[in-house]
Amino acid sequence: MPPLLLDDEEAVAVAVGLCTAAGGTIAGIEETSTRALAKLEQVLPARLRHRVNALQAYTEPVPADRPGPTVDPRVLTVLAAACRDQERLRFDYRGHDGSASVRAVEPHRLVSWGRRWYLVAWDVDRDDWRTFRVDRITPRTPTGPRFPHREPPEGGAAAYVARGVSAAAWRYQARVVVHAPAEVVTERINPAVGVVEAVDEGTCVLDTGADSVHTLAVYLGMLDLDFEVTDPPELVAHLRTLTTRYARAVQVPTG
Repeated sequence: MPPLLLDDEEAVAVAVGLCTAAGGTIAGIEETSTRALAKLEQVLPARLRHRVNALQAYTEPVPADRPGPTVDPRVLTVLAAACRDQERLRFDYRGHDGSASVRAVEPHRLVSWGRRWYLVAWDVDRDDWRTFRVDRITPRTPTGPRFPHREPPEGGAAAYVARGVSAAAWRYQARVVVHAPAEVVTERINPAVGVVEAVDEGTCVLDTGADSVHTLAVYLGMLDLDFEVTDPPELVAHLRTLTTRYARAVQVPTG
């Protein structure tokens, strides 16, 4: 590679990115990132080398609560190129239940969410948008013919993944009416936690969920807004229990 003309902040940003990639979820890229970082450090001025070394020595990540799947960088490259060139793609796909199928798609975008990668694509056989886990994809080459531009799913690829993937992963799902404008609720909800839809100027609907009703109740309480829940029944029962418990907690002793 020819010499790069990077300013101080750009050089540090590249170094930090390589440090992050060294502990990422793309299989085989950890060692490559470490080698690239070592080469970069050799050409950094002393003042910048000290800054980068300080970042390495005095930062450490919190381990993930559960290990994430790794993806093959070659698969990411193939998928990204097919998205860029608007070429049809065929691949073997392993479902969450272990079933195998061959899919034909028009790839649109790669979405990185936490420790997972997803491909958002138009499924040719199902005539609809679909989301695929990249770690479950084995591309078939060569890629197919080019396809015309298609309007992306509503809200874009990242929002489509948030609506579909997170809901499928939750044990408990709830559709909550919140008595507040959609923009207010959106500011208080991480996209990984729920999707907000406006009803009118003062009301919206929150599609959310969690692995337990206890966690779901915490999410709703942190909104600090009035809301209505009708299902799931486990959540309704838990909220009633909390209502009684909190009422006891603030009772004023008599006598």
